[in-house]
Amino acid sequence: MLKWALIFAAIALIAGLFGFSGLAAGAAGIAKLLFVLALVIFLVLLGLAVAGVGALRR
Repeated sequence: MLKWALIFAAIALIAGLFGFSGLAAGAAGIAKLLFVLALVIFLVLLGLAVAGVGALRR
């Protein structure tokens, strides 16, 4: 998912460079959404891993 966020960010940069502001804004919005979604999934999995390690130590 993070790969797709980087791809859309690159598309937004290239589209902005060539003056396609509408396309650039859409691609940037999608990139932001995918990055936040990947970050939330990472944090949830990190929390589950920490809780699992804590349960194993007991």
